[in-house]
Amino acid sequence: MQDLRDTQNEYDSRQISIDRVGVKGIRYPIIVSDKEHRTQSTVATIALMVDLPERYKGTHMSRFIEALHEHRRYLDVRSAIRLPDRLLHKLSAQRAHVEIDFPFFRLKKAPVTGREGMMDYDVRFVIDAEKDKGNTFTLTIKVPVTTLCPCSKAMSERGAHNQRGIVTYSVQFAGRAVWIEDLIDLIEGCASCQLYSLLKRPDEKFVTDHAYEHPAFVEDLVRNVAVATEHYNAFKWYRVEAENFESIHNHNAYACVERTLR
Repeated sequence: MQDLRDTQNEYDSRQISIDRVGVKGIRYPIIVSDKEHRTQSTVATIALMVDLPERYKGTHMSRFIEALHEHRRYLDVRSAIRLPDRLLHKLSAQRAHVEIDFPFFRLKKAPVTGREGMMDYDVRFVIDAEKDKGNTFTLTIKVPVTTLCPCSKAMSERGAHNQRGIVTYSVQFAGRAVWIEDLIDLIEGCASCQLYSLLKRPDEKFVTDHAYEHPAFVEDLVRNVAVATEHYNAFKWYRVEAENFESIHNHNAYACVERTLR
């Protein structure tokens, strides 16, 4: 084979180290763990990065793809945590950063008729690794919910305004991992009502009445999730953000709680 010049390993005289360098926007088929069906197939968008010392001109981009392909298609929490270690080894780096974003699907029954529809949730794995210091794994999930305004209910005789919102929930586990479905259940149980992809008229009446009976400000929503999280006793850190897409205002309502537990 012809001896080709390795430009990346050449010396760079600017004396500036790079915090993160790598590849982004990789579309990759993966298989993730599923509580009901054991696994499900989905498509992830992946970013792989490492640090680069000041003396090197560039990194070796092909090695990122090689490290990813070693896992083939199966990337659950345990295998994803090991991916940064492969980057550290293959690229002789001190720090690695991995982001894995994918849609997670769940079959959901309407509350009265039991009609089935598919719900999708945005999930993100973020893993940071530092050589000889271990890894930090953060799971983030976005769950759409319904909230009904307590103030509107208290002062109106003919109903109350409600809106769809998004809860962005990030956790770091304290030892054992928790199913994605269990995190979805935790969040949905804290809102005025869950969302469904398919509703017949009896279902629509149920969700309308249920939301009216369980009003919640955006502040109530993040506090409810915070209480449920700390009672779960499975996390060492969490952040819960809620954003309501207000139905009678020209702005969104927002709240956030972030805590380190142990």
